[in-house]
Amino acid sequence: MGIPAPAFRRLYDACINSESLMSISEVEIFGTQLETARKLVDSNLEKYVQFDSDCPQLLADAIAYSLMSGGKRLRPMLVLAAATVCGGSLDEAMPAACAVEMIHTYSLIHDDLPAMDDDDLRRGQPSCHIKFDEATAILAGDALIPLAFEILTRDIRSAGKAMQCISELSQASGACNLVGGQADDLRLQNADIDVPTLEAIHRRKTGALFTASLRMGCFCAGGTDAQLESLTKYGQNLGLAFQVTDDLLDLFGEEAKIGKRVGKDTALGKRTYPELIGVEPSRHLASELRDRAIESMHSFGDVAKDLIRFANFVVERNF
Repeated sequence: MGIPAPAFRRLYDACINSESLMSISEVEIFGTQLETARKLVDSNLEKYVQFDSDCPQLLADAIAYSLMSGGKRLRPMLVLAAATVCGGSLDEAMPAACAVEMIHTYSLIHDDLPAMDDDDLRRGQPSCHIKFDEATAILAGDALIPLAFEILTRDIRSAGKAMQCISELSQASGACNLVGGQADDLRLQNADIDVPTLEAIHRRKTGALFTASLRMGCFCAGGTDAQLESLTKYGQNLGLAFQVTDDLLDLFGEEAKIGKRVGKDTALGKRTYPELIGVEPSRHLASELRDRAIESMHSFGDVAKDLIRFANFVVERNF
């Protein structure tokens, strides 16, 4: 179907290395790379949703619908980019890239449920529980979790690297990080909270998976401790910058570009950075966090230009 994966890899490498791209803005360059990486990841994800006859067709359809519905694939791209700067290959890192996207997609399916954020639109299409039904959506999310870890166990050739990735992704998506952040986000709706509390929520709910993506890419490439530390700092700052920008987009973004309802945070009584510190201070904070992320990449030299573009994109995006 479409262009074979090896062709996508060649195109992705060309996008990263092409001098002809330097005449356009860094964000435009990144947009080109992101689209190419998205197609590469999608071609691999598609293979993982070909279930045998023991999987009920309705469940298989709901999984494929949610996973293949046109996400930006930012987290998989972080895995691939981190592996690249550490001297690894896209093939080595691709199972981890697909696994983190499955965990991310499961979290979106469950976040959209009526008991959580009650969203009827995701990635520009009806949410899974709207397209199918609530029980099927819950089960589709449930199924993506073990599938992610099955892929890490089976398709990362080095047992040691596979164990590192399994440990990293399970911690990032567990009760003290992604799930815990979501629990506090729900519990503290309409509550009077301060900025450190808001930051603690988002470092877990959003930032942990960003950081885990980078660390898994480093593990897959066999990176050094120094490289892992730099990528961890980058991820921590990038994840929070992403969330601050997301808060701003909920106020000023266009629904058609974002792919989900705008103004939902206010309607649900969720606390956001613009609400707590103001719009302009939020923009300044996002830029400051971006700069910190970029600074942590200096030790990599020119090979980190892809991750620098990623950081610029995060705070300048309009979707």
